Amino acid sequence: MALTTRTKILKLFTTKTQCSALARGSRDGFRHDPFRESESLSSFSFFSSSAASAAVAAETASPSAEVLNGSRLFGFLKDYEDYRRNLYGGLTHKALFVDAVGTLLVPSQPMAQIYRQIGEKYGVEYSEGEILNRYRWAYEQPWGKSRLRYVNDGRPFWQYIVSSSTGCSDSQYFEELYKYYTTEKAWHLCDPDAEKVFQALRKAGVKVAVVSNFDTRLRPLLRALKCDHWFDAVAVSAEVEAEKPNPTIFLKACEFLEIQPEDAVHVGDDRRNDIWGARDAGCDAWLWGADVTSFREVAQRIGVQV
Repeated sequence: MALTTRTKILKLFTTKTQCSALARGSRDGFRHDPFRESESLSSFSFFSSSAASAAVAAETASPSAEVLNGSRLFGFLKDYEDYRRNLYGGLTHKALFVDAVGTLLVPSQPMAQIYRQIGEKYGVEYSEGEILNRYRWAYEQPWGKSRLRYVNDGRPFWQYIVSSSTGCSDSQYFEELYKYYTTEKAWHLCDPDAEKVFQALRKAGVKVAVVSNFDTRLRPLLRALKCDHWFDAVAVSAEVEAEKPNPTIFLKACEFLEIQPEDAVHVGDDRRNDIWGARDAGCDAWLWGADVTSFREVAQRIGVQV
């Protein structure tokens, strides 16, 4: 019996996402949670109601081949985006969600280098390589029964991370590090065209929001980087008490912008937190660095020329 179009497409997206993950894994090393590779892609919802409608429409038009090849995949994606443009009057989505760290902004210097430099006067002796390895180990450990790392200002969690990474529990050392990562010196924007793109999107009627696993320092940090006014809303995990990939944070962002989940597309660099989480909430999602590589490209896919 021939597979349904929805099943074919799901299998295709599964393969495409797994290939992207393998490529990213070799490029990014241990940056992403290793447990994510073992999770079942089929446990997440890939389709918004709009996408499901498109799949149903394609059912009668598509040949009953059991496997769609790459060119058929791109053809479907183009048809799907055309379908959404017809639905939303020339745009594929009414809203854009953007991840913060790794997508909108990145640290200006490697974390281990900063931990080492600031830590030298407090007696930190570990090399940058040792600090990085210990940081990765600590970050991957379960954090309390709630699994919410970023509660309020996130101090207890970051105190644990800093002491585990460096072997130093000096409170003055922690405070200096903690305050450093609230300044514009510690971060820079990933894409120099970001401001121009977000302005064009909002002028075209597309609402824009940041959706981030972060503590309450995110808002002052966005102000320090002079980009807080680019966004219609900010959904911070410490404020909404839900961390990606929990769909609640994406649904809160929808609530802030007064839209439905199928109206939004989320862009982020983490396959599990950003892509799976957004799709499980009913939003579309594009992987930063793979599906899209610049905010100009994001705007073009939505249907806005910059």
